[in-house]
Amino acid sequence: MDATLTRVRDDVFRRNPGETEFHQAVVEVFETLEPVLRKHPEFGEAAILQRICEPERQIIFRVPWVDDAGQVRINRGFRVEFNSALGPYKGGLRFHPSVYLGIVKFLGFEQIFKNALTGMPIGGGKGGSDFDPRGKSDAEVMRFCQSFMTELYRHIGEYTDVPAGDIGVGGREIGYLFGQYKRITNRYESGVLTGKGVSWGGSLVRPEATGYGAVMFVEEMLKTKGMSLDGQRVIVSGSGNVAINAIAKAQYLGGKVIACSDSSGYVVDEAGIDVALLRQIKEGERGRISDYAARRGNGSSFVAGGSIWDAGATVALPCATQNELGESDAVSLLKSGVVAVAEGANMPCTPKAIEIFQEAGVLFGPGKAANAGGVATSALEMQQNASRDAWTFEHTERRLSEIMVNIHDRCAETAEEYGAPGNYVVGANIGGFVKVADAMLALGVI
Repeated sequence: MDATLTRVRDDVFRRNPGETEFHQAVVEVFETLEPVLRKHPEFGEAAILQRICEPERQIIFRVPWVDDAGQVRINRGFRVEFNSALGPYKGGLRFHPSVYLGIVKFLGFEQIFKNALTGMPIGGGKGGSDFDPRGKSDAEVMRFCQSFMTELYRHIGEYTDVPAGDIGVGGREIGYLFGQYKRITNRYESGVLTGKGVSWGGSLVRPEATGYGAVMFVEEMLKTKGMSLDGQRVIVSGSGNVAINAIAKAQYLGGKVIACSDSSGYVVDEAGIDVALLRQIKEGERGRISDYAARRGNGSSFVAGGSIWDAGATVALPCATQNELGESDAVSLLKSGVVAVAEGANMPCTPKAIEIFQEAGVLFGPGKAANAGGVATSALEMQQNASRDAWTFEHTERRLSEIMVNIHDRCAETAEEYGAPGNYVVGANIGGFVKVADAMLALGVI
């Protein structure tokens, strides 16, 4: 890393103490930018690096709510509006006990480049709360969401900031949030949130988009080696929305998904994961992955704790959470003959794991490229809302496929241009960065 990048990195660390996930995300991008600064000295002159690492706005607020026992509970809410050079801030809300400012800033920073890669006119932002919806009643979740939106509503809008869902925020939560926004503003501003129900302004394919898109990206990577998903042994970590739809798409394309997981452990099903059963347990009943093994039978087994990556795969799709796949997991996957890894979650692979994959010649798709299908389809939902239109599933999926192919090609071509052929991390980082940096230059020092 050259002197300018090192100086700015150190300044980011100093100004944002303790935010380790944000630090990790910044370093991962900075490690690829030296050739960009040589080619574009104007970026350094305009302090683009410093500005792109500093959010345009950081909002932290108290969220008081009353549980079913009548007790007042307090959580903390966040919205980091990171960069609007390309369009309104766009990024999900995460409700999970691990959420704090550093997590939200890491996610928002990644979102800047991810959104740029889609080619859609959307900036980068992220938000959430340390509220845990798991184990809460629908009434408690509703009261929390209403309190959360009572503060957030003043900071968002279809031309300002458009949140969506993330971990812990699905259709139920988006519904409660949108209802409160509508109640407070007295406007049916359907473009203010994405991930809505299809019957009230949502888009077909949006629930499937992140998982589908990650698999589409893997398929494009495999094509460069004359391969496909057909016949591949696949592991997908997680069992939420992204994971379930990645499993469904991978199996549709001929892969055999033999394992998935949740926070309690993982299940191995050598016959191939039964998507309908998994969806019923996880989405319909909000159950645990152990329930799948108990009801599936057919030789499937549940492993408490442990590493899902020990089950062995030729294609791996980490779709759970950040830093879930580490050095030992990468080594285990190499031993099983892995040929491609794509991040369905945000930053699920540690830097050391990525280094191991790349040194071994494994095709590696970073999250800001591979999981961009969700936000891309959110932008398509915004288009439909703006035109008061609704597209068919087939049309929307075709648009998603076109976007994912374009992202893959842009990453591949950018990596080639900057002397790192086949390195999708370099391609994604530089491709997204240059697009945003050019826009920031055009807008002046703001």
